[in-house]
Amino acid sequence: MKKFTVILLVFFISLQASANVKIRDLVNVKGIRDNQLIGYGLVVGLNGTGDKTGTEFTIQSLVNMLERMGITVNKDDVKVKNVAAVMVTAKLPAFAKNGSKTDVVVSSIGDAKSLEGGTLLMTPLSAANGQTYAVAQGPISVGGMNVSSGGAGAIKNHPTVGMIPNGALVEREIDFQMNTNFFEIAFNTYNMTNVVRAKDAINAYIGSEVASITSPTSIKVDIPDVFRTNFYDFMDSVLSVPVEPAGKAKVVVDERTGTIVMGADVRISTVAVSHGNLTITISSTVDTERNLFNPFEETTTETTNIQVEEEPNKLMVVPEGISISDLVKALNSIGVTPRDLISVLQAINSAGALHGELEVM
Repeated sequence: MKKFTVILLVFFISLQASANVKIRDLVNVKGIRDNQLIGYGLVVGLNGTGDKTGTEFTIQSLVNMLERMGITVNKDDVKVKNVAAVMVTAKLPAFAKNGSKTDVVVSSIGDAKSLEGGTLLMTPLSAANGQTYAVAQGPISVGGMNVSSGGAGAIKNHPTVGMIPNGALVEREIDFQMNTNFFEIAFNTYNMTNVVRAKDAINAYIGSEVASITSPTSIKVDIPDVFRTNFYDFMDSVLSVPVEPAGKAKVVVDERTGTIVMGADVRISTVAVSHGNLTITISSTVDTERNLFNPFEETTTETTNIQVEEEPNKLMVVPEGISISDLVKALNSIGVTPRDLISVLQAINSAGALHGELEVM
């Protein structure tokens, strides 16, 4: 009886009428973006899962903090098993104002076992220019655990990384002024067809030639005089214009999991495919016989059996222009499993018969 491993196989097959999407789902407005923030801080209140005594930078940080608070301590007397040194990262949203809050991620940089139950002390967060834009503090939420007892232990998820929802308070705004004469949109991925379709859709919606292509991935939109006073309303209406995105002929293969994702525009030239498996089984049997005249004397005999089983090869001709869905149906008819399909697709691509990009992860 043959056994086949069931592997997830995912297909993206386009319908006869592709669904439209809003332009905002394909682009971002140039100049409107998040800014990365980072800081170094201490987490306290851990239940013995903090950094070990040999973590010098944690001890030094704790001593420096206590000295700033007017408490003088001997560095050699400090124990840090309830304290952990961490790096704190966050994103400063575009147009964030003073007093706004944003999430922060807290990651251990020492040898702490877990940040569960800890509290992050006030940590300044700075941008690439070295200026502080936010301050983070608060209790850490860890979606994991690390427990041990008597030499045995259990770890769930990643307990050395935690999160503080709305844990950072914005202290400085980023000065940004939008140009009320025009704005530019940049597409997230390169696809010239999408750029042209979006440009035509915007001009048709406004009723004039306000959109023009400035590069293979960007469009400039001029602001008509009548919309200068309600600039943001005009931008929102432009970004809400529906457009039919163009597909991409691409096949993505993950050999580790056996997952295959195929674009509907992938086509195959005429090619013949043969598939079959060869299974060789080797087994050994050991027999022991005792001498009837001498009970202390035994004779051992080893027998080796070799069995070869080969599935019958089947040759299938794939006609030119066949779609991915038809190809999969045809390969399934000759017993190709999803994991075997990966090898078949790679062979078809090597033969130059796969008209599309093959990406192996």
